[in-house]
Amino acid sequence: MARAKTAGADGDQGDDLRTRILTEAMLAIAETGLSGLTMSALARRLDTSGGHLLYYFGTKDRLLLEALRHSEGGLARERLALTAGRGSPARRLDRFMRLYLPTGARDPRWMLWIELWPRSGGDPALRDAQRELDRAWESDLVTLLADGAERGVFALPDPPARAAQLLALLDGLSTRVLLGHDDLDRNGAIAAARSAASALIPGA
Repeated sequence: MARAKTAGADGDQGDDLRTRILTEAMLAIAETGLSGLTMSALARRLDTSGGHLLYYFGTKDRLLLEALRHSEGGLARERLALTAGRGSPARRLDRFMRLYLPTGARDPRWMLWIELWPRSGGDPALRDAQRELDRAWESDLVTLLADGAERGVFALPDPPARAAQLLALLDGLSTRVLLGHDDLDRNGAIAAARSAASALIPGA
């Protein structure tokens, strides 16, 4: 775990450095995978020392988890704008799906998830973190669908069940995009998600 930073300017500088490390780590993991990343190589990219990175994170698994939390934190703020924002529920649902789906075969955010999944089975801390992040997406989608149902836009009796179904479908589409299937790029995944949402959520 990262050690507590001092307050004031030193604390701000520490937070800025930590953000730089996590952003660069996300890009590096997308390029080489976690197994191909070394703390020394990442340190060279950041013009710092491997010891400095160990001070902040300790292990590569911890670095992976904190990079994912950093990435998901930004997306959570975007989701909040969707659930609390104006606009039709159908338009906000469409924006949610586009936010969820990967930008392409090497989407840095999604590559963090790809690295996390096989490790979470044997690591309770990683498994709990994965569930926490998954639940955040599901909770926000349930809120969005429930709002649409209350407004009479979406005809669905059970928003949590439909949210789980839609997220499972989005995960499947995302995996195919990440694997680089010739028949499915981001635009195709968006089209497929819209078609499925129309079937699962009347009014979407």
